Order: sequence, then structure tokens, then C-alpha cells
Amino acid sequence: MYNLVVFASGNGTTLQSIIDNINSGNLKAKIQLVISNNPNAYALSRAKNDNIPTYVIKNKNNTDIDNELLEVLSHYEVDLIVLAGYLKLIGSGLINKYKIINTHPALLPNYGGKGMYGMNVHRAVVSAGEKKSGVTLHYVNEKYDSGDIISQTVVDVYPDDTPEDLSARVQAAEKIQLINVLKDFSNNCKK
Repeated sequence: MYNLVVFASGNGTTLQSIIDNINSGNLKAKIQLVISNNPNAYALSRAKNDNIPTYVIKNKNNTDIDNELLEVLSHYEVDLIVLAGYLKLIGSGLINKYKIINTHPALLPNYGGKGMYGMNVHRAVVSAGEKKSGVTLHYVNEKYDSGDIISQTVVDVYPDDTPEDLSARVQAAEKIQLINVLKDFSNNCKK
């Protein structure tokens, strides 16, 4: 079985997509743990509703968070960490020990970096009059949104789009793209 840990800071719709695809048999994987920096994240409720263990980060300092998570994850079998709407920078300890991927709601390298997440990205794309946006799945390194790109999906931006319109289309594409990438990882697992 391909073992996932999912990090999420908010609502957890991407987490729910992973859960649903596992439960339907469409994705051969198991979520070992859901981690959040936000004790009020609805993603934690989604995990609990599916009997998936959860963990809320206690530390505030990045180095302390890195050490805390290394200790927590040492108790789990982890093939891949998926950042699904997780808004904190990942520390070098985790990066050096685990394979970590992130979903980003734009076509990197455009509209990436600190502060470029969620609706901030979609507002910037619409404001700039872009004709295309999309989703990027990338490996995580020590800088926001700058790791090697795994795959991208292009989403059209229409002249009358609001940031909310664009967000809905990008999120739909993101869930499909992520599940396809996770299937590839799971199928290529040498266990």
C-alpha cells in the first residue's frame, strides 16, 4: 500500500478528494495521518470523519516545527507527503527525509512565492488580464513554489471571470491532476 501523509491548513476539499478516491478504489493508497498548523481547520474534521488520525502542530518557530514533525512522522510509514492547501514553509529536515509534493493554483513560475496562495493568486491572475492560468504540482524545496515541476494543467481565463469563477475551475482541475499524479506514484511504488 502507498502511504500518504497530508498537510492542510484550511477547508480540506483537496484532502476530501483524496479520501473519496481511496474509498472508491480509484486510488490505491492509505492516508496515514493528516497534519495541520490550524486547530480549527475543517480538514481535521474531514479526516476524523473517515477515521484518519490527525495531528495539530504545537510549535510556532520553523526550526521547532521541523523537529516536531520529524518526531511525529517517525511513528508512521510515509511514502509521500502531500501539501494540500498547507500554508507554511517546510523545513529542511522534512525535505531531506521525505518526498513532498505541493499543489499550487497557477502555472508556476508565474504567480508563486510567499503570499501567493488561494484567492490571492486568482485575484492577481484576473487583475493582470491573463488568458491562461491553471494548476502546478511540484516537489517541495526550501523556497515557496520553486521546486521541480511534476505536472501542470492549463485552465482558460475568460474576459468576464471573477477571481471566484477562476478559483472554481482551477480547484476542479487541481483535484483531477493530483489524483492522476498520486496514481502514478502509487503504481510506481516498489513495495
